[in-house]
Amino acid sequence: MHRFQFNRKYFLLACLLFLVEVLIALLVHDRIVRPYVGDYLVVILIYCTVKAFFDTPIVSTTISVLLFAFAIEILQYFHLVNLLGLQNSSIARIVIGSSFEWIDLIAYTLGCLTIVATEKYYQKEHRKKAADRLNSSSQN
Repeated sequence: MHRFQFNRKYFLLACLLFLVEVLIALLVHDRIVRPYVGDYLVVILIYCTVKAFFDTPIVSTTISVLLFAFAIEILQYFHLVNLLGLQNSSIARIVIGSSFEWIDLIAYTLGCLTIVATEKYYQKEHRKKAADRLNSSSQN
């Protein structure tokens, strides 16, 4: 079981990404940003939300987020919003989505690859800085 641990950095990132997602949903009505950038960012938002409250491993958390996103997309294929009787709810249609698209799976995957690459980069930088501090303190 992963322990509860509030992480301010991830919480602030999640809040920022949520705000960006809301702005995209309300203000952007194009054929690229709203459908694909929104999907790319939403997996990062979900990941940051999980990491804001739980100390979980990077890769397993990312895979879980990706599988969740895929599951929602597949439920869109089966018209989940209609099955739940929420077809007239604009909020449900925005949050759950209402149409399946294969390219959305690619956007989710690219978002998750970005998560892993970014996290690995920052881990490497953190280790490098820690080693540099250790080396400089041992030289004094």
